[in-house]
Amino acid sequence: MTAWAIKEHSIEVSVTAVEPYARVRSRASSAIDSSPADDDHELQVGPPSWWHVLGAYVALTKPRIVELLLLTTVPVMFLASRGVPSLWLVLWTVVGGTLAAGSANALNCVVDRDIDEQMKRTRRRPLPRHQITPGSALVFGVVLGVVATLLLGLAVNWLSSLLALAANAFYVLGYTMVLKRRTSQNIVWGGAAGCFPALIGWTAVTGSLAWPPVVLFMVVFCWTPPHFWSLAIRYRDDYAAAAVPMLPVVVSSYEVGKRIVVYSWLTVAASLVLWPVASTGWVYPTAAAVLGAAFLVEAHALWQRSRRSEDPVGLKAMRLFHGSNAYLALLFLAVAIDPLLMS
Repeated sequence: MTAWAIKEHSIEVSVTAVEPYARVRSRASSAIDSSPADDDHELQVGPPSWWHVLGAYVALTKPRIVELLLLTTVPVMFLASRGVPSLWLVLWTVVGGTLAAGSANALNCVVDRDIDEQMKRTRRRPLPRHQITPGSALVFGVVLGVVATLLLGLAVNWLSSLLALAANAFYVLGYTMVLKRRTSQNIVWGGAAGCFPALIGWTAVTGSLAWPPVVLFMVVFCWTPPHFWSLAIRYRDDYAAAAVPMLPVVVSSYEVGKRIVVYSWLTVAASLVLWPVASTGWVYPTAAAVLGAAFLVEAHALWQRSRRSEDPVGLKAMRLFHGSNAYLALLFLAVAIDPLLMS
């Protein structure tokens, strides 16, 4: 949740001497794949190809997280423009935002490599698999950050550049290095880094801040705990093994479910505040109400299931995780569509 980044968790692969040749032939599983895998190391013969090295560096940036962050940037540019913003401005903002998010995620991977080696969900990341050295990953992350800062400053404006830099610094220094390993409220405060794209999208167009992007900042801030706690419920044992005090590790699933419901209601309430603050048309509030209702139904359903079970699989928490992704994507799509239809 960096202005551009948002935190993830890892898996590594171990060797079996029984299937060496099969492993070599199945190396097609690209470095970008971060899904859970078996506990066997892939056997590598000779130096890796340039394609695998490139894939490993791309994987460091966590492209799926970058996509989600950009999804909250571009629609706000439409809202700020009250129509279609300059395509060149969108292009430079997206490129700069991608580099900034990639920088934060790469640096997060460097700091969290010990955790990633212990968690099944993240063991397939490049550093646990020793595809890239920590030093190379550190240089890569810093270079991306410097390029992103200069690009946003020169091609967009310096306010947007400074906001992106502040978000990255907070994500890496505040969340990754301080909060994540020390408090169960890590994702609540650390998730603020992932709210900055809403501010950056607005300042890219206007060069200043205003209340509408602040409201959208709060929407993402309130949305982050239900989103990540539902994921943390599913991978609770992983987090416990890695000694990461995510909320589902330290309190009961029922208590987590209750807090998820509270933050879900706050998310929906914040989303409706944008209607009067930004003077939107009817498209946005209609979408916010419908999507909010669906989001709340799923959040309450998870809380109800937590009354009957502590089993991470039986709780079906990933339904809320995926549903929250869809909720945010469609909500911000409505943010972009509303000014187009109302102009």
